[in-house]
Amino acid sequence: MEKIEESSPLRITPTVQALSFALRGKRPNTPGAHSGRGPGDVDKSGGEPADKLWFKESSAKNLRNRDFLSPTTMLNTLYADGQVPPTVMSRVLSLRGGGVLPLAGAEVMGEGLRLRVDRAASFGAVLAGGASEYMKPSVQRQGRVVINCPALHPRPSGPSPATLTLGQLRTVLVADHTGALLRRQGLTVSYCPVLPEGSDVMAFLHTLGVDWPTVPASWSGAQREEKVQEALAGSPYREEDEPGQRRGGGGSRGEEEEEEEEEQQGGREKDGALRVNLKRVFQEEGLAGYDPSLGTCTVQRDSVSHLAQLEHAAADCKETMATVLHVMSCRDEFRQQQIAMLWRASGATHTQRHVVCGPVKTPGTNLTAEQYLQLRRGQMKDASEMKYGDQVEGRTWDDIIRVMTSATIRFELLSTVHTSPVTLDLQREGGVSTKGPRGGVFVMYNCARLHTLFDSYERGVEKGLYPEIPEASQLDFSALKEEGEWILLFNYLIPFSELLDQSGQSLDCEGGGARVNIKTEQVCKFLVALSKDFSSYYNRVHVLGEPLPHLFNQMLCRLRMLRALTDLYHSALGTLHLPPIRQL
Repeated sequence: MEKIEESSPLRITPTVQALSFALRGKRPNTPGAHSGRGPGDVDKSGGEPADKLWFKESSAKNLRNRDFLSPTTMLNTLYADGQVPPTVMSRVLSLRGGGVLPLAGAEVMGEGLRLRVDRAASFGAVLAGGASEYMKPSVQRQGRVVINCPALHPRPSGPSPATLTLGQLRTVLVADHTGALLRRQGLTVSYCPVLPEGSDVMAFLHTLGVDWPTVPASWSGAQREEKVQEALAGSPYREEDEPGQRRGGGGSRGEEEEEEEEEQQGGREKDGALRVNLKRVFQEEGLAGYDPSLGTCTVQRDSVSHLAQLEHAAADCKETMATVLHVMSCRDEFRQQQIAMLWRASGATHTQRHVVCGPVKTPGTNLTAEQYLQLRRGQMKDASEMKYGDQVEGRTWDDIIRVMTSATIRFELLSTVHTSPVTLDLQREGGVSTKGPRGGVFVMYNCARLHTLFDSYERGVEKGLYPEIPEASQLDFSALKEEGEWILLFNYLIPFSELLDQSGQSLDCEGGGARVNIKTEQVCKFLVALSKDFSSYYNRVHVLGEPLPHLFNQMLCRLRMLRALTDLYHSALGTLHLPPIRQL
């Protein structure tokens, strides 16, 4: 087996960047320096972006003859007639270390420069340490993030499962998943608002695996509300309306909705009302991306309560600045921009970004979040009883159905880009199925298949049929020749840590205004694609073969890879707060 010169975990992005430098005739100044650029960064010498010169292959068809490709169109921009000089080819193949995958060979064909990875060496490098480095982000970050979910704030009464809409439920799950992703990267995350212990909404959220912060039912934020009120009263953006003056904004949809809420709360406090000019806030402080129709806003009781909750969540910041993510539905965006500017007007200096979620559409029906959960749980139980019969009873099956229902709901609401609408077909017969590649149930089923496989293997070890899995150095990974094995390593085990990096990278992006895209759909999509490829491999390959010594090396190599794949499932599902199902 070829030895890797450096112990750095193998990474796709550093490999592509190093290949691009080598193709252009430019090397990094120091080992590993090629990983400093982000994908798509343009070389200052005027070259093409790194992710345009080389492409990582992912389809089974293309992976049969190449792992990376530099297309002919790119080669023609660098060399006469697209002919790669021998010195450049040698430079490409000599790349080592710094996370670069070990290379086995290259050739120029009609479609471009094909590059093949040393697969045996790659398996050995990844699986040598149990693949633990591939289950976490490649970069650990520092800082504090407050995730605020407006759907859980009282307006005017507290939230309940019976009043929570599907669009609001989507924002709660996006907030929960985002927090888990950011914590993986080393960031300190707190949630807003705190919810009363023992409340119906907390019981509902726990059923879905959402661990939201709570306070005793007797807790009061009155003191913080007083401080917020005083800060707004002394704000330089405070205004006194002249008689008959209407709040600015020209009657936008957000203002009309707010006026309806004010009437429900007992009407506007006309005498001594506190008004703040929100447009001046974002204009004078240079905050981009806010609705130009934001005008002079009358401060209401629920707004003060909202700001007090934000102050509570940000109070423990040891850092002078935190990033606050407001995760709201598109219907609440205008309202939340008002809250954000009110907080700024009160003196808060934290960076505020808005994660806006599209609507959840249910053609032909209209369910609350509570009714949606009940529907999916009933369908999940019916599907389980149809498949497993009378054994579907007792505490164990109650837990399985609860987790599978949560998985179904999370994948339905999180698999779509959060800015886009989600359409649920709630009237379709069956609703959920334990078969077929249809999201959460399919993912959990394939994770359970891995646990069943290792249970069978352990029983074989106890009976003396199979040996224990040895250290990686005692295995010959060239035995892993199935195309499905390379697909699982190259498309999933190696890239996963870079996928985890992306949520933090989104926060680093400057410009673009108040909105930010956290890419919350990617883990769900990753898990569904992984499950399809694993299922195809598992159905085709008999992992636990005959207990014959000459077959043990290949079997043990496969088991070592599949153990890493099990850890990958656990790590990815953990960001969704879904515990693995160990038996189905």
